[in-house]
Parts: sequence; structure tokens; C-alpha cells
Amino acid sequence: MTVWINGEPSEAGTVSVHDAGFVRGDGCFEALRSYGGRAFALTEHVQRLQWSAAALGMTLPVADDLEAWIATAARQAGDGIVRVIATRGGPDQTVAPPVVVVISEPLPARLDGLALLPIRAPWHSAGRPWELAGAKTLSYGPNVNASRVARERGFTDAVLVSDDDIVLEGPTFAIGWVIDGVVETPALDLLILDSITRRYVLDLVDEVIEGRFHLSRIASASEVFAMSTIKEVVAVVRLGELSFEPGPVTDRLAGDFRAGLIDAGYTVSSCE
Repeated sequence: MTVWINGEPSEAGTVSVHDAGFVRGDGCFEALRSYGGRAFALTEHVQRLQWSAAALGMTLPVADDLEAWIATAARQAGDGIVRVIATRGGPDQTVAPPVVVVISEPLPARLDGLALLPIRAPWHSAGRPWELAGAKTLSYGPNVNASRVARERGFTDAVLVSDDDIVLEGPTFAIGWVIDGVVETPALDLLILDSITRRYVLDLVDEVIEGRFHLSRIASASEVFAMSTIKEVVAVVRLGELSFEPGPVTDRLAGDFRAGLIDAGYTVSSCE
């Protein structure tokens, strides 16, 4: 793992214990995949980071600097992950330049299928507008705890649902499923994260319905899949008490997504 702070290498990789990002979770973040030393969808990720920061009333360094710092970390990572964390930079209620931490790290082991536990997420907007809806803030404790609870109950991860069992998203991924050959996925107007990988994957789909779906709808699906920066496209083989087999649509989307990376000049390892 290698750490840069405001563009400078840092062996210690520390921020102040008085930083509101540490004390209050007052900040934002992004995670990018690095393929052969090149960050995927770099501009889109930086734009979303800046949007999250603006929602928090933070002004980040200019996009060119952020992209350069991330590109440096991606070259270091090779085939890996680059995490960008922007903290408030000072104590709560003070005005200070934000601190931008960039971390390169190896990829986790690739999973062939996910087992997801539905967990109600009363902290999620679920379509109710508010100032930070859709922002990737450091206050990620509820999502992290949902994943922890799911693992403790024998699942890979969670899938978040509203109080009235409307399907939302995973703690760190988007979700979709296939019914009668048509892909369905929760709509962005539920104020789920505008996943960049989700954008790319849905562009590969001939027919997709984005909407507000009750959890029971997935019982009619022939296949279910997750989409994220780290996971790319991966089959869901279990959702609560339901079981699924990896299907042809998921396989095609996973293959087409990787083929698109290659066409765009990324170096994609076949052994992941």
C-alpha cells in the first residue's frame, strides 16, 4: 500500500486527530479500479468526488491536480484499487483547506458469486430529497454495519431495502436482475448512488427498466447481478432465501464490460 497526501508521498500516511473528517466523518471519497496502471473512468470519478465535496461545502484542488495524483497512484497500483479520501482539513466549524489522501492497494480476491442478505436501511434517502442524497460521504458507518451483519449471518454482503421493502442498492454496489430477458434495476430517482460502473453496464443492455421495485419482484428473476468498481459485474447466487444460477445475461454483460475496457486501451488481466 502506498499513500499520498495532497500529492506528496507519505510513509506515515497520517491526518490530524482534530480533522473533522476523522472526528465527524465530514468528508467524501471515491474508489477507482486500476488496470495495468491506468485508472478506469478517471474523469467521471473526479467529477463525482467534486460534486460530493460541493454538497458538503468543501472546495477541492482543481480537477487536473486530482487526476494527476490519482494517475500516479494507479501506476503504482498496477492492477489494483486507488482510494481517494477528502477530509475537512481542520476541526469542526472551522475553515481550512481540505486534505486529500490518495491510497493505492491490491485487489481483493475475485468472487464467482455473491450471497446477499436484504437489510432495511432507514438511514437511506430512498427517494426523499435531502442535501447529501447520492453523495459519497465518509459517514459510511450504517452501510459498513449492514455488510458486517450480513457476513455474521453467513452471507457475502447486504442489499439495502427501504422500510416498505423497495430495493435500493448494496452498501458498495448497484444491483440488477433479469425477468423474461429484460434487465431491471432500481432507478436513480430513489437517490441511490449514481454508480459509474452501472452507467457503463446499462449502456450494454438492449432493454432495461429502471424503476421502484418491491423486494418480492426479485422472486420472478432468472438471474441477479451486482455492479461496482471493484466487482465489475458479478452474479448473485443467493438473495435471502432465494437461490439463483449465474445466467447468460450476466455472463454477457461481464464479458462485454471487459471487452469494452480492452477496446478503450486498458490492460485487463485474464486471471482476475
